[in-house]
Amino acid sequence: MQSDLEIARAAQPLPIADIAWKLGIAADEIEGLGKAKAKITWPALKARLDRPQGSLILVTSVNPTPFGEGKTVTTIGLTQALNRIGKRATCVIREPSMGPVFGIKGGAAGGGNSQVLPMEDINLHFTGDLHAITSAHNLLSAMIDNHLKHDNSEGVDPTRIIWPRVMDHNDRSLRSIAIGLGGQANGMVREDRFDITAASEVMAILVLAKDYADLRYRLGEIVIGQRLKDGSPVKAEHIGASGAMALLLRDAFLPNLVQTIEGDPAFIHGGPFANIAHGNSSIIADRLALGAADYVVTEAGFGSDMGAEKFMHIKAAVSGKAPDCVVMNVTVRSMKLHGGAFGQRGGYRPSKEELDKENVEAVIQGAKSNLDRHIRNMKSFGMPVVVSINKFAADTSAEIEALADCAAESGANEVCVTEVHAKGGAGGEQLATSVVAACHDHVANGRPFNPLFTPDASLEEKALKIATRIYKADGINIQAKANRQLKQFESWGYGNLAICMAKTQYSFSHDAGQLGAPTGFEIPIREFRLCAGAGFVVAILGEMMTMPGLPKVPAAKNMDMDADGNLIGVFG
Repeated sequence: MQSDLEIARAAQPLPIADIAWKLGIAADEIEGLGKAKAKITWPALKARLDRPQGSLILVTSVNPTPFGEGKTVTTIGLTQALNRIGKRATCVIREPSMGPVFGIKGGAAGGGNSQVLPMEDINLHFTGDLHAITSAHNLLSAMIDNHLKHDNSEGVDPTRIIWPRVMDHNDRSLRSIAIGLGGQANGMVREDRFDITAASEVMAILVLAKDYADLRYRLGEIVIGQRLKDGSPVKAEHIGASGAMALLLRDAFLPNLVQTIEGDPAFIHGGPFANIAHGNSSIIADRLALGAADYVVTEAGFGSDMGAEKFMHIKAAVSGKAPDCVVMNVTVRSMKLHGGAFGQRGGYRPSKEELDKENVEAVIQGAKSNLDRHIRNMKSFGMPVVVSINKFAADTSAEIEALADCAAESGANEVCVTEVHAKGGAGGEQLATSVVAACHDHVANGRPFNPLFTPDASLEEKALKIATRIYKADGINIQAKANRQLKQFESWGYGNLAICMAKTQYSFSHDAGQLGAPTGFEIPIREFRLCAGAGFVVAILGEMMTMPGLPKVPAAKNMDMDADGNLIGVFG
């Protein structure tokens, strides 16, 4: 089979104005960025924000594995399939970060015959939104240190600054740094750190803001540290930074329109990771899409214990829009891993021969543990769950049949075998038909939605319920530093914000090596980080880092450019 890059290059994209018109968006309502991508103008956005909303479909997954489960492929393929069966559909997905692109994944725009185009642009810089977020974040960082050097009129305690710097690459050497070295002219010496841009509060604000006014307000509410005199919080607005930050985000706030490989409209906007941030695309893009299409497919990052949980408790709480259907993506190979086919702990990378060898018993064991917990967790929120078995060429009929039977026993409303990587939308028509039926039933039943807690619950109560109900932990262990931070945030009036759990994506527990559906563990909370502008507090679990490192052999090592500027060795 051709590589993803070869398939993408062979495609003939339609003019972006034609793609926009499929959603009733006129040519003068877009700002073209070349032939195949565009920004939606603010007047066009405003005109559609209050229109009747279509059905929202959330694609999530089991815990990811080193092999890849194809969740983005399923999201794009389902969108193509919905259009093939005569529905007006689009998808809203996140923009790839250059951290994973050059680190592990090598690309994140789908694959095979279920991709978004222009794939090369999307994976490399795209429309510059992530750079704008990086710039806005670091402008605040620079203004903090400038404020300290000159008059410090707000009385900021230089030892209590909580605002880091960011960049859109994996660089573990920047996790803890010293700045201001080299003399008084270089500013005040202090400790600092870098996070990856995907974990920036500015990223979270951009994807959670409802309009320009909300964006501007939230930026002003960012807490950067506290005062020496009384320990009260200092905000971005206090040092005069938030207006300029908003200007840098003016274009980045507008959703990006592209197309699938089959010429269907697709939106790409925002890029928070689900393990260290809230892991979902923007509310503004969802609202635009839901006002223009009957069915909108969106994707939550990593497994359902990560992005989907955060969709239910953070994104839905802000937007007021819960999913009408959850699609649970699963593969035979992932269930083999969770069923112990390659050892009882994560981390081992089997050979292709080991991966492809039939092992029905391991599939059953993985499905009865890991998949079962994911299905039951999502069902508890009140919406239907359709399981999509993303079929790979080596999967045997016996393995697929066993996996489908286990999914049905766990309560899936429907189970479909999906082949959108190989066949595009044609390989997802069964899934599309099942999703439409599930959405119809959910709407007919009054769209029930049952989050684990009410918004006014305390931070500790929210963290405990997620740990015990979603992860199935015995409890939480708030360590000394985290407990001090929690008490301080509560004293500032932030004790009832949403909670964003930062933990490994590879396990229900905080230990990446614990496969299946572990029990008998306690979740350690090492640190709390306040994101007042975004409206949540991040709980850092175990050894989780907000600046990833590159792997031993980064994907970047195999990437190059020829004499004509063509990409070599990239994106599958």
